[in-house]
Amino acid sequence: MSNTIEVTETHHEPSPNKGTIINTIFRVCDITGFKVDLRAEKLIRVNAVAAVVSLLLAVVAAILLVFTRYQPVHLLPAEWYYRLVTFHGLNALIFWIIFFEIAGLYFGSTVILNTRFCAPKLGWVGFILMVLGLVMSNYMILIGKADVMLTSYTPLKAHPLYYLGVILFAVGALIGVILFFGNLMIARREKTYGDSLPLVAYGLMTAAIIAVITLATGAIIYIPTFLWSLGLVQNIDPAMYKLIWWGLGHSSQQINVAAMVSIWYMVSFLAVGGTSINERISRTAFVLYILFICLASAHHLLTDPGVSSAWKVWNTSYAMYLAVLASMIHAFAVPSSFESAQRRWGYNKGLFEWLSKAPWGNPAFSSIILAVIGFGFIGGTTGVIFGMEQTNIIVHNTIAIPGHFKGTVVIGTTLTFMGITYYLIPLIFRRKIVGMGWAKWQPWLFFIGIALLSISMIVLGQLGVPRRHWDATFSGGPFTYNFNPAVDFFWTLMMLGGSLAFISVTIWIGIVVTSVFFGPRVNGPQDMQLKISPLAPPAKSHKGFEAPGTLVLTLIFLLVFLALFFLNWKWLAATWNVK
Repeated sequence: MSNTIEVTETHHEPSPNKGTIINTIFRVCDITGFKVDLRAEKLIRVNAVAAVVSLLLAVVAAILLVFTRYQPVHLLPAEWYYRLVTFHGLNALIFWIIFFEIAGLYFGSTVILNTRFCAPKLGWVGFILMVLGLVMSNYMILIGKADVMLTSYTPLKAHPLYYLGVILFAVGALIGVILFFGNLMIARREKTYGDSLPLVAYGLMTAAIIAVITLATGAIIYIPTFLWSLGLVQNIDPAMYKLIWWGLGHSSQQINVAAMVSIWYMVSFLAVGGTSINERISRTAFVLYILFICLASAHHLLTDPGVSSAWKVWNTSYAMYLAVLASMIHAFAVPSSFESAQRRWGYNKGLFEWLSKAPWGNPAFSSIILAVIGFGFIGGTTGVIFGMEQTNIIVHNTIAIPGHFKGTVVIGTTLTFMGITYYLIPLIFRRKIVGMGWAKWQPWLFFIGIALLSISMIVLGQLGVPRRHWDATFSGGPFTYNFNPAVDFFWTLMMLGGSLAFISVTIWIGIVVTSVFFGPRVNGPQDMQLKISPLAPPAKSHKGFEAPGTLVLTLIFLLVFLALFFLNWKWLAATWNVK
């Protein structure tokens, strides 16, 4: 690569014989100063490309589903609607996100830590298994052999190759996670970082720990289900299946949360030289994720007889709030890191000059800010409200629940991952971003589109529109139901939001593909379109709060949350006719 320094370092490692000499080739990045293991760089690239392909498959299915649920068009027949629900769920919630996270884990455990990759050949084995699993599962879905939805609840049965594909993908991902820990061990042994892991790597370690728990749970349930589909196991108890599967299904989204928040901290550092104003508290919040965030899967089991009422109440109330506390800490820590840095750069006028003078022309920065807003105000508020037993019993099988997903996994995780690519393309692929003008607008279009889609689905769910039904009008059925006339307006708003989001994703994929394969080469710091900020200068002595603007914004969020919480209980009382 041009204008980079290639160095060869020799590591002596013990062996059963005399001692082997391993030559590891690095390049020293002339932009960041980091040593980049070229073998790790290739694995980061291929996993990132596979992630983009998975997202493309997911969004093509998504726009078809939007125009099927939109009753005036009602595009697909019932058979293909359920088929594409399965296809969209697997590619959007599993393949796209985990491929990207594996790329992130490799980046965080080698590049950020200036260390070598522990076992690159095993990394390629993991990648091949993941690609093979993606192809097998998607093929079986599209030929009609796996119309079982993402959850694939028994006694619904798919073709054995569908389950095998999921297992192979999970094994490949687990290999990637294990290699991440191997890289951390090398970095620690060779003392490539200070006394403690950088906060970004610490957050990614949290995601990796949750991933081990999640993937192990998936193996526990998918392996016997695979044997059942082959006829080697006579029966899979549906209640047992559902209980264990949600240890995979919901917990996998908590990997996303930890990875997403880690990237928020990283972009704060890259864009304005910001760091957490209390790193110890931020690390504690990540630990709370490991201990408590997986418990949120309890709300999928509220009508199941396999677990006690006490367990259901505890996990959908008190235990859940400990995970919410972690997200609240990050929700304050990330914006305050931006504000503190901006104030140290001199933007001190009033409460919000630091925000008005922020680098809004940087699409990575705007993506992160919009992701924080969407994740908090849409995904976070509805997550707490819908996660409670009383409300979840009512809304769980309405379209409000996937509306909540759009606020968390799509505005939060997907927009965050989109944003960080604007740094990764020049740093890892060594290409300039083609279409920077489009890139500056893309996060805003995506945010507006998904926000309209998400809010519309949440309102439709509150008005009783079902979650999984192909035809919300129940035409031709023995019973009919007349929805509130407002439903028609929100169906249209949902369609418009989904269309805008689809256009935005198409723009992003076009920018990424064009840049990676055809973009001009990055020959040095002068070619960086998004400047990497130096660390903000030390804070001067001051009185009062270090981040008063963030404190005000946090109070606004809490007021909005309290208002929604009150309206929710008012709606609940009206629904149950409590007088």
